[in-house]
Amino acid sequence: MSGHSKWNNIQHRKGAQDKKRASLFTKLGKELTIAAREGGGDPSFNPRLRLAIDKAKAGNMPKDILERAIKKGTGELGGVDYIEMRYEGYGPAGTAFIVDVVTDNKNRSASEVRTAFSRKGGNLGADGAVSWMFNKKGEIIFLAEHVADSEEFMMVALEAGAEDIIEEDGEFQVLTDPAEFQNVLQALTDAGYKYDEAEITMIPENKVAITDLDTAKKVMVLYDALDDLDDVQEVYSNFDIPDEIMEQLD
Repeated sequence: MSGHSKWNNIQHRKGAQDKKRASLFTKLGKELTIAAREGGGDPSFNPRLRLAIDKAKAGNMPKDILERAIKKGTGELGGVDYIEMRYEGYGPAGTAFIVDVVTDNKNRSASEVRTAFSRKGGNLGADGAVSWMFNKKGEIIFLAEHVADSEEFMMVALEAGAEDIIEEDGEFQVLTDPAEFQNVLQALTDAGYKYDEAEITMIPENKVAITDLDTAKKVMVLYDALDDLDDVQEVYSNFDIPDEIMEQLD
């Protein structure tokens, strides 16, 4: 892994700007329900649920909605039987897109994702079309202002099992194998470090540099169309848009 991906900053900015609260709660609720269904309702023994709860709290999800989503997963309350699916495709300028979906209707989701790709300048591909360009990693972001001693911070992270630590743009990006993610996150938290973002994500091996405003607009139109679909949980891509161009899109 080399270099901090601006994709994180794009996600952060986008999340702050145009995520509707109701839509955000829906996505968070689905993740809580699935995590509880797969690993039980006790976050002490379910790392995926523990992370989902952290995200829900960071998103200011009300406690009663959070608890209800977990109970739907454990079967204490009736709920929808969600299915997790993944779609892959290409966008403008040869950019690669991975779209993770959580749905109760496979046909609806497939149709909506296919339509978004075709209408917004992309092409839906077969399974495995672009996933080989990405690595599944645990990623933990710390603001540099929360790290008083960088050498000590790095030592704690590496001893806990971190694969790489990248300092750039006022942030520390800690990358881990997914199996070591919780160990590294717990070790850094126990050492008193406050993280800004923590997730299992898809990191592109190489990025596609977008250097003109027109292409950037086309890429972000596709990204927005996919991300705004109710059944879509996550959208990953390998585009790299400079900050100065992103600011013109805001």
